[in-house]
Amino acid sequence: MRVIGTAGHVDHGKSALVQALTTINPDRLKEEQEREMTIDLGFAWLTLPGGQKASIVDVPGHEDFIKNMLAGVGGIDLALLVVAADESVMPQTREHLAILDLLHVKSGVVALTKIDLVDDDEWLLLVESDVSDLLQETCLADSPVVPVSSKTGQGIPHLLQVLDQALARTAAPENLGRPRLPIDRVFTIAGFGTVVTGTLSDGELRVGDDVELQPPGLQSRVRGLQTHKEAVHTAVPGSRVAVNLAGISVEQLQRGDVVSAPGILRPTFLIDVQLRLLPDAPRPLKHNVTVDFFSGSTEIPARTRLLGSRAIVPGEEGWAQLQLEHPAALLRGDRFILRQLSPGLTIGGGVVLDPHPRRKWRRFRPEVVERLAVLSSGSPEEILEICLQEREPQTTKQLMARVPLHPDQSRAALQKLLQDGRVQYLDEGGHEAVRSLCSRAGLERLRDRLLAHLQAYHEQYPLRAGMPREELKSRLKLEAKLYNDLLGYFTKEGAVVAGESVVRAADHAVRFTPAQKDRIQRVLARFEAAPFTPPSYSECEEILGFEVLGALLRDGSSFVRVSDEVLLSGAAYQQMVAWIIHRIETEGQITAAEVRDHFGTSRKYVIALLEHLDDRKVTRRVGDARVLR
Repeated sequence: MRVIGTAGHVDHGKSALVQALTTINPDRLKEEQEREMTIDLGFAWLTLPGGQKASIVDVPGHEDFIKNMLAGVGGIDLALLVVAADESVMPQTREHLAILDLLHVKSGVVALTKIDLVDDDEWLLLVESDVSDLLQETCLADSPVVPVSSKTGQGIPHLLQVLDQALARTAAPENLGRPRLPIDRVFTIAGFGTVVTGTLSDGELRVGDDVELQPPGLQSRVRGLQTHKEAVHTAVPGSRVAVNLAGISVEQLQRGDVVSAPGILRPTFLIDVQLRLLPDAPRPLKHNVTVDFFSGSTEIPARTRLLGSRAIVPGEEGWAQLQLEHPAALLRGDRFILRQLSPGLTIGGGVVLDPHPRRKWRRFRPEVVERLAVLSSGSPEEILEICLQEREPQTTKQLMARVPLHPDQSRAALQKLLQDGRVQYLDEGGHEAVRSLCSRAGLERLRDRLLAHLQAYHEQYPLRAGMPREELKSRLKLEAKLYNDLLGYFTKEGAVVAGESVVRAADHAVRFTPAQKDRIQRVLARFEAAPFTPPSYSECEEILGFEVLGALLRDGSSFVRVSDEVLLSGAAYQQMVAWIIHRIETEGQITAAEVRDHFGTSRKYVIALLEHLDDRKVTRRVGDARVLR
């Protein structure tokens, strides 16, 4: 199934030619038929001499309806440029041709209409020459020119043959497994409900398929499909399709919305683009100018944010971000047209490089321009790597959803990058989709960031064992799995030591100042002088300070905290615990009084220690005595 789109100046006979080719009048509106002028999109279809079926989208030629023309020209396989032999090239001929060139419509045929009104053969040759010259600087260069008369039928059979041959040379639309249908008409049919029409691209639609409608974000199901007014079970890429949608009202949709398979499209207000200004644009395109943006069947006001340049002069290309006034549903590679607002005029167009940039870029950063250049002409491996580096680490599933490539291309590029060592997994195994990925350059950046956070924390709190895991996770702004995989990787690498609650740099160790060491020795001396009746926690904190005491307690060799207020030296703690366990093993039980009398201490210290051992599941209380668990 192929789609032919007409183009050309008003009153050059586009609709009459379509009717002569198909026997269908594309002017469906009463006003169009009364005024004998196409206002909105018209549709017809035919079977070409070789048996191939084709749809024809007939567009208006009047400059007042150029926006309607733009809604129909996207997604066509072949342009049928119509030039009246009695008038030759006119303003909308040039503008329509410029639009086709900006949209990279690479296959075309020129129909030289109304030859029945021209008796001068030399004039016809001159018009043909003018048209051929006009085409030379466009992607339709060397397209065949066929003289015809829709009124008498002269040349119509030959035009059908030429169209058939041109379509046979044109690559068929790809089936990428991600169907999209930009809506150009929305209406209702009694007994069926809401119906939308458009040109299907990138994949097949089937009756019963679940679909999304973006940017409104609605969910629906395909109740029925028609192509050329015939019901079909499956619609193929490149076909004109009418889709009957379940559970959707006409009021919820408009021209420019897109029917797609779930999960393919996300609304966006900001897009990175490469654009070209037409040579005959009236002035350079400057930063922060409002224009009309057209892509597929959508039309949205947009503000230009030029990147790497202060202006784009006529005939030149440049990089930009377009800030859309309303959300659009776009993919990388979508073509677009820009028109100035007043007076309405096509000034340029280009291609979407990234429909979901992370942020507004700074305008004159070399790395931003380099990124756009890679997205424009880089290899699949380069594109995948740059998409990974924009937010590292990512799971394979997250990366594949972001890379603006066909899934098969993405998978092949990832395998090549893994083999070359430019990208690697952070975790050891598991399902490929949820494995964490990082580029080689990204790992270096993340290591530097992570160690910088840890070093700053160690400098601020030199006596703490490390930075709390959750605090570091918050500073790195990573989701849990990616964070844990990254820590695991750097732990195995030897850059960090990650415990259950804290993380430290591998070379970090608690180091006391001479003054702190002096205070510690004075406290330790008091513990040695009275090991079983030592100073309280409060006394030690007052002498040492909270941070120093905390560091000693975490170390575990100097002090053991057995209750809120009771501390024991490490040696005294081990001695008392060993004696208690031995006494219970030999006597069967022990009382607090026996412990107190043996160590010559007070009940405060004994009860604190015994309750501490109960909490540690070493002992349990039976009446006034303790037994082993």
